[in-house]
Amino acid sequence: MTARLHPQGTGPSTRPHGDPVVRTLADLVHLVRAGAYGPDPARTRIALAFTTSQAVRHEGRARGYRNEVLSLRLDAAVGSCAVEPGTLPPGALDECVGATVADLLDHPYAPVRIAALDAYLAHARPHSAAHGARPHPLPAGDSLTRSRARARAVVDLLPDPAPGRPVLVVGVVNSLLERLRARGLGYLPCDLKGGTTEWGEAVHTDATGLLDRCGAVLASGMTLGNGTFQGLLDHAARTGKPLVMFAQTGSAVLPRFLGAGVTAVSAEPYPFFWLDGGPGTLHRYGDRA
Repeated sequence: MTARLHPQGTGPSTRPHGDPVVRTLADLVHLVRAGAYGPDPARTRIALAFTTSQAVRHEGRARGYRNEVLSLRLDAAVGSCAVEPGTLPPGALDECVGATVADLLDHPYAPVRIAALDAYLAHARPHSAAHGARPHPLPAGDSLTRSRARARAVVDLLPDPAPGRPVLVVGVVNSLLERLRARGLGYLPCDLKGGTTEWGEAVHTDATGLLDRCGAVLASGMTLGNGTFQGLLDHAARTGKPLVMFAQTGSAVLPRFLGAGVTAVSAEPYPFFWLDGGPGTLHRYGDRA
């Protein structure tokens, strides 16, 4: 199905594999509800809801961090959305189990809506060559080895920005900054948590104010859950700047925005690279994948 949400010339165009390009999250939800991706979300139910919590401090690194992720299971697919540790509302898991995707797309808590959308799209559009994905292996190893391998896979999707223009990094991961430094690329680190990087650089907290200073954007899928993604997408679409997304949150959602501002996606569905030391796979989308 090819859906038009706006008059011709202003709405989504059709992608090579038949899916429409979408320009807002609301448009994507509308298309899902309309059956543009196949299964009726009012007849697909979440069987399992769970959270994954992690605390890490890599050997040789001065600082650690924590992650918490809400995940929903739909048949063989798992959709995920990161949350700030300790902020998941009581009863959220019980509210998700047995609910339809259509119901959860109206849930008052944004991470539930994103996880449900991600689960649905991972089910309807699994990461495969037919849907534009190219597998990229991650090696087995300790946590820092695997973090650095993922960073190479993500950062190498990013074309060099215009000379003298730094990369805006939204969602600070020190291994990503390390890889940017290895490529000789300047960057502006930004994260809602603030703080400093491993190299003592101040971390900005407002990405919007930095957009005009950057030549490219490298952003976490967590921007879907906290509501900051649309501003990045609109800026990239308006200016033509590269926008590369690294996604554990919304790994099946963000590829839908290719061609509408998103240049490339490193999609990492559950289980994430930090959960064990065995080999794994990223799914990369875009011309440089």
